Amino acid sequence: MTTTAVTHIASLVTNDPSLGNGTPLGLIQDAAVVIDGDRIVWTGESSKAPATDNVLDAAGRAVIPGFVDSHSHLVFAGDRTQEFNARMSGQPYRAGGIRTTVAATRAASDEELSANVARYLAEALLQGTTTFETKSGYGLTVEDEARALRIASRHTDEVTYLGAHIVSPDYADDPAGYVDLVTGPMLEACAPHARWIDVFCEQGAFDGDQARAILTAGRAKGLHPRIHANQLTYGPGVQLAVELDAASADHCTHLTDADVDALGQGNTVATLLPGAEFSTRATWPDARRLLDAGATVALSTDCNPGSSFTSSVPFCIALAVRDMGMTPDEAIWSATAGGAAALRRTDIGRIAPGARADLVLLDAPSHVHLAYRPGVPLVSAVWKSGQRVA
Repeated sequence: MTTTAVTHIASLVTNDPSLGNGTPLGLIQDAAVVIDGDRIVWTGESSKAPATDNVLDAAGRAVIPGFVDSHSHLVFAGDRTQEFNARMSGQPYRAGGIRTTVAATRAASDEELSANVARYLAEALLQGTTTFETKSGYGLTVEDEARALRIASRHTDEVTYLGAHIVSPDYADDPAGYVDLVTGPMLEACAPHARWIDVFCEQGAFDGDQARAILTAGRAKGLHPRIHANQLTYGPGVQLAVELDAASADHCTHLTDADVDALGQGNTVATLLPGAEFSTRATWPDARRLLDAGATVALSTDCNPGSSFTSSVPFCIALAVRDMGMTPDEAIWSATAGGAAALRRTDIGRIAPGARADLVLLDAPSHVHLAYRPGVPLVSAVWKSGQRVA
């Protein structure tokens, strides 16, 4: 192995308060980072950097941890351009549009689906995403859900079984029968290929009792819960997430005071997905309310063909700062360390000794430029597991 130092970093976001200025971002000015193999082995002031085999001069630019996108739906075929066009022309967003993607995904080959995943991952990597979670949910048969997870697992370790995305069109007249399938034969086929289990707890999808049964069954098979909660309406999803110690409750758009208190006091991360609100012209989640209550907040893309067809975490950061009450510091933390917390990972989302060497060099002197200059491609270089990949 060879060692590499990135020196003369104007502003280094470590996400470790003990390493920097005592804030959650742990900022170090005029900093350096040393990589050995796939790990960070040293951070500090550039003038104190130890000798290394290679040196890269950041020339007064900022370095941040690689983004951790903890919520995406990348195993799909087709798109929903017509639906988006109709929505932008005044039609409301409803969960049922998922059926369009289900039909296209079932008809696609394994090779087509895997190529799509690789395409969107490459797109995300160029924008600084070094870790991502992705789900099934566009097959809704035992065979199609299992193959979606097999395909996803070729590209990431963070794979989620989402057979409970909506009730399959094949079971339109028998929702209880579909829940039995999701918690029985489909779970048996899918559990070996996944780490997580998820459910869309929402009007038009699954109610609280159905969601509880699905998540409890998954947990019994060794899958940890996460949940789509309170996106379109108020509902039981957030409370259920906290009760079951779900790693994250995702969307969190419509919250009661009791929901906010539960997230502030529990271990469940509130994962906010501003791309969905942007693409559906929906109410923005109130990040400020959650942060002030002590909740841990993550920011992710929700990349999917229906309600948030973006792979850009920087875009979501800009939305969160502009429209959700987050400061630039809070948004960058939530898109890195927050995403890691939503995946219950401590080896990513930070730049500190022992962490995986996932770094992003920005063509800017500060992370604030991600919100300050929205839409501008500021990612200059990306390292994943110590390898420069972009």
